[in-house]
Amino acid sequence: MIHVIASIHIKEGRVAEFVGIFKSNIPHVLEEKGCIEYAPTIDVPTGLPPQELNGNVVTIVEKWDSLGDLRAHLSAPHMLSYKEKVKDIVEKVALKVLERA
Repeated sequence: MIHVIASIHIKEGRVAEFVGIFKSNIPHVLEEKGCIEYAPTIDVPTGLPPQELNGNVVTIVEKWDSLGDLRAHLSAPHMLSYKEKVKDIVEKVALKVLERA
């Protein structure tokens, strides 16, 4: 199983717009071969050190059966359409692809 943590840095004041576009694509992603979990999350202030908060970052939590499934996801037609819709909203994407140690 592959775990993915994608940190998407959004332009100031546009997080809600981004989340709306992202959520509209979730049903398509969940239908993909190998998709186990795919959800957007935002920071929750907890006061727990050393938590870092950033209101302009949406963190996507994903689980895939295999790296091959993840690779196919990145080039799926609905993902290409999604990327086009958010290209003027997203400032930066940082990706962590993980497996159990």
